[in-house]
Amino acid sequence: MEATLVALSRRELEGVIREAGRSVQATLNAQYRSFDTYFLELLDGSERWMEAEFVSAVGGAYERNAGVLREFYTELRRFYRGSPLSLEEVLERLWSSLLERQLKATANVTVATTTPTTSSDDFLDCSLKEAELMQLQGHAPHNLHAPLLRTLLSARAFAQALTTAGEVVRKVSQVPLSDVCVDAVMKMMYCGQCHGVGSLKPCGNYCSNVMRGCLANQADLQPEWKTLIATLVQVASSFGGRPSLDEVLFSIPVRISEALRHLQDNMDIFTHKVRQACGVVSVEPTESSESVRRKRAVTVLHYKSSPSAAVRLEVQVSDVSNKLKEMQNFWLHLLVTLCKSRSSTTNDHCWNGMSKAKYLPEVTGSGLANQINNPEVEVDITKPDMSMRQQIMTLKVTTSRLLAALSGHDLDFQDNSDEVSGSGSGLCLDQSCTHSRVFVSKGSTYYPTENKKAKGTANQNLPCHALLLLSLASLLLRRH
Repeated sequence: MEATLVALSRRELEGVIREAGRSVQATLNAQYRSFDTYFLELLDGSERWMEAEFVSAVGGAYERNAGVLREFYTELRRFYRGSPLSLEEVLERLWSSLLERQLKATANVTVATTTPTTSSDDFLDCSLKEAELMQLQGHAPHNLHAPLLRTLLSARAFAQALTTAGEVVRKVSQVPLSDVCVDAVMKMMYCGQCHGVGSLKPCGNYCSNVMRGCLANQADLQPEWKTLIATLVQVASSFGGRPSLDEVLFSIPVRISEALRHLQDNMDIFTHKVRQACGVVSVEPTESSESVRRKRAVTVLHYKSSPSAAVRLEVQVSDVSNKLKEMQNFWLHLLVTLCKSRSSTTNDHCWNGMSKAKYLPEVTGSGLANQINNPEVEVDITKPDMSMRQQIMTLKVTTSRLLAALSGHDLDFQDNSDEVSGSGSGLCLDQSCTHSRVFVSKGSTYYPTENKKAKGTANQNLPCHALLLLSLASLLLRRH
């Protein structure tokens, strides 16, 4: 009989916990689908607007660059979906490809020459360098870089965080209860029948102590869970700021048209400088001068968010923020929910575990550390559940990604020199030292590094390539 009641107690309580978890998971999944649909609709809308307007706005420049622009939007989608891409490198490829194609198509640059020793590749490399020095595309690349980087990083981190939060709830909800917990629950729910008081509900504080002992490890998720939810709300609010999410995504065609217009307006000055710095090369022009002049006219696009788009964005941000705030104290509310329908509303004339009487012990605090004096469930506070600790770390890492994304930083691509030397340590003194990017898997656990000054002079003279190898080894070890 006792074994049957123990099994029943386990099945009932674990079932209620899983059901509460499924409810939160469903809400998070719904918010993910809603945001994912909305974001991709905006990105697709930006591309469609560009295709519709560029035919007349930039003329022949669109025909030359249509493939480049389509590939750029494809890479933005891949980045948002989590592909290991550096968004900065994606932007660099966009601008360099647009510039290179324009230079190759410009008849004034690729004219006959008196310097036959200059190859076309060398000439093009020299021309590209001159174009960078002149900022031939104007301020458009710079003006797009920071807002787009911050927006794409935030959108990706936000979508991933919603999915991660749901996975944390699922995994924690499936952790089996300990035997001592189930015994305590069985005593609380069914032992009253053996004493002739089966109709009495357990005292409220009695139930609270039992549940706090049973869910001691789960309750330790609450601080990091609350921080994560607050950060998600902060990111969601940023989408409705200035510039708003739709304004940033629809500024892509605007900035590209600005770059093409600036390039067009300064081509004659650029051609003169290229002749001085690079000479000319004997390559036949890809288009006639008349054709270039006819196709060169560029009109800068302008975007203004419509009232309906603004309302939809406001509703999107408001809905996700309200839903997230409702689950901010989920792990604390779970303790209350589990006792709400199972216990008496008072601590007098209720089942206190021994008889119909007042429950005298104080209610312990929530969390593992507070269970040292729990009178109902014996909990070893020196042995935390490692699966719970892993989920706590997952919440911390996810919050860090969100905060980094809000600042425009991509944690998937770390700067090796910072990882090795810290701030101002002086380890990388070689003039040839470069900042290499290293991709860090999203499955990795991130550990903060301390900024400590290097001691002595031997380490300061290490070659930079050796330092980069040490950093790579460190990152690889962390992954294993």
